[in-house]
Amino acid sequence: MRDDDVELDHAGFDARIAAFAEQLAETGFGHGDVLAIMLPNRVELLVALFAAWRLGGVATPVNPSFTATEAGHQIEDSSAAVVVAMGPSALAGDRPVIHVDDMRVAPAGAPVPPAPLQPDDLALLIYTSGSTGRPKGVMLDHAHVEAMSSTMAHHLSLTERDHCLLILPLFHANALMVSALATLRSGGQLSIVGNFSASRFFDQVERLRPTYFSAVPTIYALLASLPEDVRPDTSSLRFVVCGAAPVSAELLDRCEERFGFTMVEGYGLTEGTCASACNPVEGLRKLGTVGPALPGQRIEIRGEDGTAVPVGEVGEIVISGPTVMRGYLGRPEATAETVEDGWLRTGDVGRLDEDGYLTIVDRVKDMIIRGGENIYPKEIEAVLTAVPGVLEAAVVGRPDAVLGESPVAYVSLYPDARLAEADLLEHCRSHLTRVKVPERIEVVGALPKNAVGKTDKPTLRRSLQPQTV
Repeated sequence: MRDDDVELDHAGFDARIAAFAEQLAETGFGHGDVLAIMLPNRVELLVALFAAWRLGGVATPVNPSFTATEAGHQIEDSSAAVVVAMGPSALAGDRPVIHVDDMRVAPAGAPVPPAPLQPDDLALLIYTSGSTGRPKGVMLDHAHVEAMSSTMAHHLSLTERDHCLLILPLFHANALMVSALATLRSGGQLSIVGNFSASRFFDQVERLRPTYFSAVPTIYALLASLPEDVRPDTSSLRFVVCGAAPVSAELLDRCEERFGFTMVEGYGLTEGTCASACNPVEGLRKLGTVGPALPGQRIEIRGEDGTAVPVGEVGEIVISGPTVMRGYLGRPEATAETVEDGWLRTGDVGRLDEDGYLTIVDRVKDMIIRGGENIYPKEIEAVLTAVPGVLEAAVVGRPDAVLGESPVAYVSLYPDARLAEADLLEHCRSHLTRVKVPERIEVVGALPKNAVGKTDKPTLRRSLQPQTV
């Protein structure tokens, strides 16, 4: 395991965990207590996570770029007993705060023995992005972590010869499960990148020679928009993973052709411990789908009456299996609305084909109702990203006194691309029925993103709300 400053073998990593567990125990931290870890991507974040587990505690990783209000909410809501941070923090209140530079690196006495753990002991509190309200703590037990990390290690055929370049933020389930834990349990190498930079990324690939990495569509869009003379050596990469947000088939195609990636697209939610479907590295990969259900999990498509619909029909995606969360911390009503009889209601719309491969149609909450017609923004976005020169597209609904809502599109372009709104609208008119054609299209420098790299549609929606004086 390495980052920009530290390199550890597995024994060295274990020794650092034991040393910090000893330091944590001295604060009174023990079984069932919560450790808030507010650090950027670095080795110490994983040391702190494993040390909490060694003591039978729970880890809640906090986005280090959070405002005082956002971080304070998570620390208070999770009832964190101790905080690990980059410096002193008033957010911690009267809780002990351990500065990252003060984390113990060698035991002062006899190592603290690992606490006995049960599968249903709480392991993680991962907070949702809060796009539909205040962030909620997703409770994941050790059984969930075990099931998810082992499933991904098996699905990706990871061995001790694999080497993951970790570029996603470790306060998110994707980076923890697909990059960190799946690799570590396979005996492989883990190289942690502090801050992703498109201009430096391929230098890191050529220097470190990883065999895979996992990223979100935004990162692939940034890589695809690099100057055409950037032609890196990617021969060490066995495959790359794309997940966490919908991606256009055109972007996947462009990256595969330009960089020689074998790209596997997957799908899942934090409430499902990360992934529930994924295309295989070896075998049938269907571009534009997120693959079949992962082993041990079931995916159904259900209609408005709650019953399963036939193959090929559209409905809400529901998931069952050993990775479905325990629930939301302190929110039994929200839990009951989301998990019904062991089935996780995703709020996503999709369809299954005859091979069980899942295609994501859109989010239920993103659907636009225009004059009584249901419009899925992803369909419009797919039409726009098919235009040469279009990098990303986002469609949201604008309140309309007569029609209810009208679609408005935002588009970002590849460098040097020149496209006018009129040209894009004409393309939409040629490929979409009239009701689906956006009322306007704005070309922007970049689409807003949230902390995990997803297009921030709530911000776009807010910009379209009537302004009050």
